[in-house]
Amino acid sequence: MAPNHPALSRRLLLGAAAGVTLTAATAAGTGAAYGASRPSGTTMPAGNTRPAGTTTPYGTSRPAGTGGDWPAEFPLPDGWLPEGITIGSRPYAYMGSRVHGAILRADLRTGALKVIRAGALGRASIGLKLDRDGLLYVAGGAGGTASVIDSRTGALVATHRLTSPAGHFINDTILLGRSAWFTDSNEAVLYAVPRGRSGAVRALPLTGDWVQTPHVYNANGIVDTPDGRGVIVVNSIPGRLYHVDVRTGHATEIALRGAADVFNGDGLVRVGHTLYVVRNRDNLVAVFRLDRAMRTATLHHTITDPRFDVPTTAARHGNRLYLVNARFTSPQEPDTTFNAVAVTL
Repeated sequence: MAPNHPALSRRLLLGAAAGVTLTAATAAGTGAAYGASRPSGTTMPAGNTRPAGTTTPYGTSRPAGTGGDWPAEFPLPDGWLPEGITIGSRPYAYMGSRVHGAILRADLRTGALKVIRAGALGRASIGLKLDRDGLLYVAGGAGGTASVIDSRTGALVATHRLTSPAGHFINDTILLGRSAWFTDSNEAVLYAVPRGRSGAVRALPLTGDWVQTPHVYNANGIVDTPDGRGVIVVNSIPGRLYHVDVRTGHATEIALRGAADVFNGDGLVRVGHTLYVVRNRDNLVAVFRLDRAMRTATLHHTITDPRFDVPTTAARHGNRLYLVNARFTSPQEPDTTFNAVAVTL
């Protein structure tokens, strides 16, 4: 794969100021408009064919309501180390970095990238969600924090200390009611952070059916339930789904039908009663149908794509699901290339 915006990447790693803008289709140093190499002499962007074995087409249709074809793949800066992605009502994706905590905005219509918050040593941005008021809620990983960032200016609005900075990993978040709920992959606790600029953090121990396995990632992706009264959390290892009552912390295991487990379960996306489970190292998205009582999840189909390279989280816009490739099985170096891809739902 051709280098992904090396000049932009160097500025990021040195902690440059926010506001850098670059268009993926015209950046010097990229080998193709959307970050994938193409055969010599062709004019069609990569991703417009459907290989045998995939369960859904990708790259050829346009999101609902758009006026033209949008990129189905775009490169991120070299060495970005992405993990989380969130999209609001407007066609912009926000992605954090595990290596320095910077926040990148991508225009889904053009692939143009803009750093809205510069990186700094010792910071990390893992899962993130965009609120209707333009505030980003960001999980701080091993730092044990949750941050609130203004998506328009990149300014830090608030930082909440959730855990000690050792032995924990604040992984993902979902907005529900007046709180942003965060998972801790190393402890059986959810944290409720007030939505806004002030308020107290609430720690909610997980009880009931929840099983905490030592020395592995447990609670990972999180979404709200269709009725808006609770959350669904994936336990990555051994790969279980739980319905959690956010008043009491009681977790009820959701029985899986058509699948033995959701091992390596990472990011979750819910559309109505359809639940998308990103299984990172398995390079697939498992699509389940939830029953009304949140007691069973029946596997409907799986989404695979040759462009998947350990996708971690996903976000929906229109009829597309956008995923970031964390490439955990590749060297995590300053010159390692990264990208985001879209699949059609």
